[in-house]
Amino acid sequence: MADMLVKLYPLPEDSAIEASLAAQGIVIKQALAPDLSKVVAFTEECGHPGFADEVRVSFANMPVSCYIAVKDRKIVGFACYESTARGFFGPTAVLASERRKGIGKALLLKCLASLKDLGYAYAFIGWPAENALHFYENACRAVMIPDEGHGVYSRMIGIDE
Repeated sequence: MADMLVKLYPLPEDSAIEASLAAQGIVIKQALAPDLSKVVAFTEECGHPGFADEVRVSFANMPVSCYIAVKDRKIVGFACYESTARGFFGPTAVLASERRKGIGKALLLKCLASLKDLGYAYAFIGWPAENALHFYENACRAVMIPDEGHGVYSRMIGIDE
């Protein structure tokens, strides 16, 4: 799967989404170093243990380049940026029971706004899942980058390109 590209200068506003989530008891916040083990455990709970390595990298950045969604003092979603490569969004996951509430979109927009604050005009969504393409197209007008390969991920062990 190829990567997607997002223009950062016309990002949609996210305050209404965050207000809606807050009314449901869900808060989006930038993770802190003491949250690392909880986010890593969450990747396993969501069935994405392979995301743990990228999460650890995001926690090595200063400031931490990971946002979390919290409900009743428990993580229900997370999203990282600048963990695999500069200017890249991901990985991200939301508990299946908490999907379709706007959590994923709020996390995405927070990460993209942080990339914009770092001075980027464009960001990449690395190797998005096929079932997430429509989400990214609608959430931030992301477009596919024509390429048959795996982009930066082609260097991973187990991917032959």
